[in-house]
Amino acid sequence: MFTGIIKSLGQVKNVAVEGTNRIFTIKAPFEEEIHVDQSISHNGVCLTVTDIEQQDELEFTYRVTAVDETLKKTHLNHWTAGTKVNIELCMQMGARLDGHFVQGHVDTVGKVLSVEEVDGSWMYAFGFDPQHQHLLVDKGSVTINGVSLTVVDAESDRFSVTIIPYTYEHTNFHQLKVGDEVNLEFDVLGKYIAKIINR
Repeated sequence: MFTGIIKSLGQVKNVAVEGTNRIFTIKAPFEEEIHVDQSISHNGVCLTVTDIEQQDELEFTYRVTAVDETLKKTHLNHWTAGTKVNIELCMQMGARLDGHFVQGHVDTVGKVLSVEEVDGSWMYAFGFDPQHQHLLVDKGSVTINGVSLTVVDAESDRFSVTIIPYTYEHTNFHQLKVGDEVNLEFDVLGKYIAKIINR
């Protein structure tokens, strides 16, 4: 379980193919907190640490594996060496919940439709499959590349969010451009309510 509050940016150092899986080697700045079998959110995708390597004092990397199902439902198949990744360690019981409940289970891939600077902040518009429109509400929560954000102007196949300078600088939002794909996870509470109503 995560909160959508990004702790740092990691970087993909290597991508290896093993059958239908892809093994990513990630460089991260918090080596003292990472251990094998740990769940870590990468651009909103929960992946398990399978191996850790301390190359020298300046280079700490770990490996995670994305299976075929994950690659089909996310944009991880576009990752290459050098890709910057939003990283969040799992939440701790008793800690403040600054974002919202995030599972790290991506629902669909969205696409950047526009990026506009507005008085020092940035307005991003995203397109998505309209089959998910019932899971978005104005001022509700959504997770984009692992970042907990508030929905603005939800429509049937698009919505907007406002990004403050701190989030812009400390996540990979500053790299997003029109046409880029992002991982979307809708509010889990909304998904449960929608299922109950459908029954």
